Amino acid sequence: MDSIDLDVLKTCEQWIAQGRPCQLVTVIRTWGSSPRPEGATLGLSGDGQVIGSVSGGCVEDDLIARVRAEGITHTRPEIVTYGITADEAHRFGLPCGGTIELAIEPLSARSRIGELLAQLGRHQLVARRLDLATGDVTLSPASPGMSMQVSSSALTTVHGPRWRLLIIGAGQLSAFLAQIAIGMEYQVTVCDPREEYRSSWNVPGVDVVHAMPDDLVLDMRLDARSAVVALTHDPKLDDLALMEALKSPAFYVGAIGSRANNAKRRERLKLFDVSDEELARLHGPIGLYIGSKTPAEIAISILAELTAVKNGVQLPAGMQVEAAKRAAQQAQSAASCGITG
Repeated sequence: MDSIDLDVLKTCEQWIAQGRPCQLVTVIRTWGSSPRPEGATLGLSGDGQVIGSVSGGCVEDDLIARVRAEGITHTRPEIVTYGITADEAHRFGLPCGGTIELAIEPLSARSRIGELLAQLGRHQLVARRLDLATGDVTLSPASPGMSMQVSSSALTTVHGPRWRLLIIGAGQLSAFLAQIAIGMEYQVTVCDPREEYRSSWNVPGVDVVHAMPDDLVLDMRLDARSAVVALTHDPKLDDLALMEALKSPAFYVGAIGSRANNAKRRERLKLFDVSDEELARLHGPIGLYIGSKTPAEIAISILAELTAVKNGVQLPAGMQVEAAKRAAQQAQSAASCGITG
């Protein structure tokens, strides 16, 4: 499954190839509350077809109405702002005080959307610079920490590998976790050398790999946009993968299990020369305490914690003091549901 913004680019490229007038709309600034983040995109064809979102609906309606009334006649990018006044915020469905600034770019062959998609297909991280005066586009390699840049003369957006999630184990909990993560636009890979688990896997859009997990961790070359979650309860599979993942730049590494089992795991990992600093990065028992009991609820708790770490959110102390209950519930749920992966 492609991310929303990748779908926008692919659809725009199809429109360009078909000779249909179209434009790319990008959220470049927000003030106050806003429904969509900076960098969100929308594609709009000359006949009013739309893909993606910049506001959740109401601003899109206005953009569509403008195109249907006037067509796509401009040849250079323009900057528009919605929600400056309370009346506008109400009219466009923005939260109280919310304001968004959009770059509207008419697209053509010189927009280099096809070249950008080709580079993304090779898993490259790409900076796309749009000259706001001329509409000229240049593509160049982007650094991993680079973010969108806006000036009076240019808009530079960063495109590349999505957030990746490697799940160790192809069991029931893994299936729920993968389904939700796909909806959150993660590129999900499941690794399990056990044929009996892989053969029953039926979640579309997930790469299922027959390999030893530690080998795959190395092969994937994890970066700061990668997360690893170990769910097999089998030290032979989980521990070596965790050892390699903790030495990588992955932003999140977690493992399921009780507090006692996680304590034993940490002792085992020390035997593999995993440092105390690296061990401190291990999330286990995994997930936030939300009273989860079923595999689906445990998956939500895992992704809640992963999302908090991804977004740099410091979790309240109260969400950590229930770790014993959380671990006990994980162990009980795993036993009652027959979860081994």
